[in-house]
Amino acid sequence: MGSTYWVDSHNRLSFQTAFRAIHGLPELELASICVNLTLFLVFLLIISARQLFVCVGRIRLLKDDAPSVAGSSPVRRTGVGDGETRDVVVGTIFKFSLFCCFYVLFLQFLALGYDGIVLVREAVSGEVQEWTVLCLPASQGLAWLVLSFWTLHCKFTACEKFPLLLRLWWLFSFLMCLFTLYVDGRSLLAEGYGHLSAPVLVNFAATPALAFLCFIAIRGATGILVMRNSDLQEPLLLEEDSACLRITPYSDAGFFSVLTLSWLNPLLSTGAKRPLELKDIPLLAPQDRAKANYKLLNSNWEKMKAENPSKQPSLAWAILKSFWREAFRNAIFAMLNTVVSYVGPYLISYFVEYLGGKETFRHEGYILAGIFFSAKLAETFTTRQWYLGVDILGMHVRSALTAMVYRKGLKLSSTSKQSHTSGEIVNYMAVDVQRVGDYSWYLHDIWMLPLQIILALAILYKNVGIAAVATLLATIFSIVVTIPLARMQENYQDKLMAAKDERMRKTSECLRNMRILKLQAWEDRYRRELEDMRSVEFKWLQKALYSQSFITFFFWSSPIFVAVVTFGTSIMLGGQLTAGGVLSSLATFRILQEPLRNFPDLVSMMAQTKVSLDRLSTFLQEEELQEDATIVLPRGTAAFAIEIKDGEFCWTPSVPRPTLSGIEMKVQIGMRVAVCGKVGSGKSSFLSCILGEIPKISGEVRVCGTAAYVPQSAWIQSGNIEENILFGSPMDKAKYKSVIHACSLKKDLELFSHGDQTIIGDRGINLSGGQKQRVQLARALYQDADVYLLDDPFSAVDAHTGSELFKEYILTALAAKTVIYVTHQVEFLPAADLILVLKEGQITQAGKYEELLRAGTDFRSLVCAHQEAIGSMDIPTHSSEDSDEGVALDGPTIHHKICEASVSNVDNLAKEVQETASSSDKKAIKEKKKAKRSRKKQLVQEEERVRGRVSMKVYLSYMAAAYKGMLVPLIILSQALFQFLQIASNWWMAWANPQMEGGNPKVSPMVLLGVYMGLAFGSSVFILARAVLVATFGLAAAQKLFLMMLRCVFRAPMSFFDSTPAGRILNRVSIDQSVVDLDIPFRLGGFASTTIQLIGIVAVMTQVTWQILLLVIPMAVACLWMQKYYMASSRELVRIVSIQKSPIFHLFGESIAGAATIRGFGQEKRFMKRNLYLLDCFTRPFFCSLAAIEWLCLRMELLSTFVFAFCMLLLVSFPQGSIDPST
Repeated sequence: MGSTYWVDSHNRLSFQTAFRAIHGLPELELASICVNLTLFLVFLLIISARQLFVCVGRIRLLKDDAPSVAGSSPVRRTGVGDGETRDVVVGTIFKFSLFCCFYVLFLQFLALGYDGIVLVREAVSGEVQEWTVLCLPASQGLAWLVLSFWTLHCKFTACEKFPLLLRLWWLFSFLMCLFTLYVDGRSLLAEGYGHLSAPVLVNFAATPALAFLCFIAIRGATGILVMRNSDLQEPLLLEEDSACLRITPYSDAGFFSVLTLSWLNPLLSTGAKRPLELKDIPLLAPQDRAKANYKLLNSNWEKMKAENPSKQPSLAWAILKSFWREAFRNAIFAMLNTVVSYVGPYLISYFVEYLGGKETFRHEGYILAGIFFSAKLAETFTTRQWYLGVDILGMHVRSALTAMVYRKGLKLSSTSKQSHTSGEIVNYMAVDVQRVGDYSWYLHDIWMLPLQIILALAILYKNVGIAAVATLLATIFSIVVTIPLARMQENYQDKLMAAKDERMRKTSECLRNMRILKLQAWEDRYRRELEDMRSVEFKWLQKALYSQSFITFFFWSSPIFVAVVTFGTSIMLGGQLTAGGVLSSLATFRILQEPLRNFPDLVSMMAQTKVSLDRLSTFLQEEELQEDATIVLPRGTAAFAIEIKDGEFCWTPSVPRPTLSGIEMKVQIGMRVAVCGKVGSGKSSFLSCILGEIPKISGEVRVCGTAAYVPQSAWIQSGNIEENILFGSPMDKAKYKSVIHACSLKKDLELFSHGDQTIIGDRGINLSGGQKQRVQLARALYQDADVYLLDDPFSAVDAHTGSELFKEYILTALAAKTVIYVTHQVEFLPAADLILVLKEGQITQAGKYEELLRAGTDFRSLVCAHQEAIGSMDIPTHSSEDSDEGVALDGPTIHHKICEASVSNVDNLAKEVQETASSSDKKAIKEKKKAKRSRKKQLVQEEERVRGRVSMKVYLSYMAAAYKGMLVPLIILSQALFQFLQIASNWWMAWANPQMEGGNPKVSPMVLLGVYMGLAFGSSVFILARAVLVATFGLAAAQKLFLMMLRCVFRAPMSFFDSTPAGRILNRVSIDQSVVDLDIPFRLGGFASTTIQLIGIVAVMTQVTWQILLLVIPMAVACLWMQKYYMASSRELVRIVSIQKSPIFHLFGESIAGAATIRGFGQEKRFMKRNLYLLDCFTRPFFCSLAAIEWLCLRMELLSTFVFAFCMLLLVSFPQGSIDPST
């Protein structure tokens, strides 16, 4: 009993001793141990739960399918699904991540082993052992053992994203490393080398690896690329170039390559040697492609609509939920960039004091120069990564929204189409989507502005004391004043977009009907209408640009107003300003000036983006076609091919009288059903109700099997004839030849210069009406559908061709198919198994030909009216192949006023055709050989682009477009005077104030402020003059170029419209015209501003240290060389981007026009894939173009950073007091 009590007491005492020892550990070590063990337990819990679920699943599988499992073998799976395999490519990022994990693991075990050896030695020598020193390396060793092998496991499971817990663990490890570095650094400064220990050295050695793992944790991607060979990864089109199947190096670039953008070097190197082509540009990474972004955004949008159907979903919130990771990464770079940008203004006062002769500690000048250089270097790298990330985010948003708008256009109901014209929908894609994507540049300004103001106030409080409160009040006042300006901008934007929509709608109509305008000589009339619409748009454009000029003046004046209020308050409160404090404050104001100056753009962009988001949200919520309008059953699952029960349909639901009513019909498989009736009786609507195109009020429509639809108005895609016939199906030569024969297209193809490879112009402009219709019929026949819906297919062909088509196509090729055909030609009715007579939207009669004739009423009157109309035409009878009146197939002879022709007429015509066949064939062969010899070009060519450098004539012609270039010198003069007055105002404040604390000012406070206000506000006046002049210049040039373009288009011959797709022209009058209206003048103004500012900076630096010229000259040479190297590729990339944009609009216009045909064939997915492919073709060069800009900017800024560091070293190396700090 006593021994038991002694043991319990001993155990209790040992536990208390251990607890005290652990409790005595430093807080950081204790926190690290606790968090590592907690994460380890969470890891074990997750693994256990996962294994439990796997075991449960295996038990169920064994119960369900024991025989199949018994014969299985444990091999590594490469099949992911049916017909799908995958290929895993391990990138450099993953390899380096794995190396970093095992490197840190090695360091932790090294520290653990060292501390263990030390404890053993102490135990041998009889010293007191503190075993708690092993707690930290043991816990970290255990943690990194798990982390290392968990990372390795990601390779075998082909994870494209690191697990969330793994990434959080890495982030925590890096944060603890930073805290420990701070504590150890302070201890080293206080205690010297006596503080060094194994954990301290390990922490220093592991910092770079942990920093890289922290970056990977934020990024999330493993660098493992899984290539899945499924139908989704196969080439979308047969013409897709196989030479460009390499993925962009950006997807698996290393840390240094991403940081310096050197992954772009191979492309720029190619561009420097020869003009770039689309095949030279690598494919986007899978996560950057339009398909991935569209799926992500569309799923979130649909979820938001489903969660609360009564509430209007927010498109902005859906975008944020979809792309928050990219936005978060950009926010980190933006925050780092903002913080390091204020290092210079904070330290500049210390640097000025050092130059004045005050040295706080040894080598202070060199240390300050090193901090300046490091901060500037960090600012350069973070800026470029931030800007590139913003561009990528905008690219993702634009791709996803464009795909969503396209998909919506394919599914719009008839009611929705009435409220959204094709011109408006083009504007949604061209303008609104672009604007929403551009807002990514302003996304972080909302929270960055308060952060910048707080940092600026902290620096100003150090320099001017309590006067910083006046700075805050002045800044708030400057921001509040923008509220009415934002409302004004939003109003102007609404009006401008409405006017643009109306102009685009009219332009699209004119382009579609240009042949009619030409034949009727109506070009000038409609051109004047478009010019009037442009005048209305131009009026709102003027107001928007001139109001923007005033806003620019106001916000250039805001920093000056803030500076005057700050310095005036400081002087009134008795504070003393020094040259260092003034220069530090002015540098702070200059940094603060950027967000304040951008704030009107932010307000304006928020207003514009809100308008665009509302327009897009309204469009995306428009009514779609009813999904249950037609019930499609699998082939062979029903007795009837088509069944309609008590159907009632109406194109406009608000109309009291329905379009179709009382529709009851059952069509057996293989039947031929003819639909006839007077004009406007509802025949086409009858086919539309089967397709589900017309809104269903009541009833049920069932279709068994696949359907093919031939509309009355032919819809032909741009492309060659073969592509139109195949319509996405694989080529079967035998089947293809039989289809050509059945549709009587053989002779037509022989006469074409390139046969079935002949490119069809826009909307089939180079085909006759009959040829279009037969191509449509061939397209339907090649699909081998179960049900064929033909809307008056023989109306566009002559009588003989129609008879031949009916015999070869409907009676022969479609003999085993279910066919419903609408026709006005009585001679095709006897062959029908069932004839439906429609009148005023109702089926008034149904039966066979003879039954309906005997019944009389509507059908008999219809047939008699048809024959009377033919008989009233005085057409002589002759034996040519045009003699085809009164042909009836497989029907009895009709007496009196009814058709007197019989089947023998068709046989006679066939004999005549056979007699003339030999001569016709010989003639066709001659024509074909002649066409081959002439080697005629295709009608529609690929869009041309200029190669090489942009001619100076282009710039000169643009500058001369407005007032013959007289405004250009005035713009340059205004900018030069502004720059001069800015430099003079800064110099005045630095010169007039004392150089050190306690010195006497050179002028009185009133003179100081008066002169500064005069110089600063004078510079703002010249900014107003420059802004107004640039707006005036841009407006005049844009209007002149638009009118010239419009006149050239309307005066062009019809051959131009035959060979030029409408999408190309719409691209010019929409996006390109918007660039000329809003972008180009301000780009040129910005170029002039930057050039003059650079000259001013070099002049000031030369005055301080003329030795800087020794570096400026070679730097200028290097900049010019890099710019030339960059421009060789950038020009071609921008041209390719412009060219690749047109097919997107062209496909959209075609798809909207043929939406019913696309849906009738069930080809929505294929066209959606085509749209995604074209979006990727546009995004590839666009992404490279953006990256090329950042590549150049990074290298130019690095050069300027090194020049800045050189200047700092020169200033520091001069004897103290030899340089006037005010300069």
